[in-house]
Amino acid sequence: MTRVLLVEDDAWLAEVEAGVLTGAGFEVQVAPHAPAAIDLVDSFQPEVIVLDVLLAGSTAFALLNELQSYSDTAMVPIILCTNIADQFDAAKLKEYGVNRVVDKTTMHPDDLIAAVRSVV
Repeated sequence: MTRVLLVEDDAWLAEVEAGVLTGAGFEVQVAPHAPAAIDLVDSFQPEVIVLDVLLAGSTAFALLNELQSYSDTAMVPIILCTNIADQFDAAKLKEYGVNRVVDKTTMHPDDLIAAVRSVV
């Protein structure tokens, strides 16, 4: 079973997204902010990280920089799941380890499942 770390500070959305991913057969842990995500990366050892960009207290880029600084976490595929997807250049995101960007404003549940499956 593929382990997915979902980093989302909106509790309702995190519950919905975790339910969708769990229903598709993934093992999911949820972190509401970057410090919790770092703790879970060590204990849960995710195979994929689904990451909201605008997190309470920090942005996803602080977490991405942290993940890229360690050889074991630099290889974990990242999917950004954000309301501001149109503001990012996918090519530039590659240097942060981002493999896919999912636009929250237009996504359907199957889009999140397809994104995770495409990177594992």
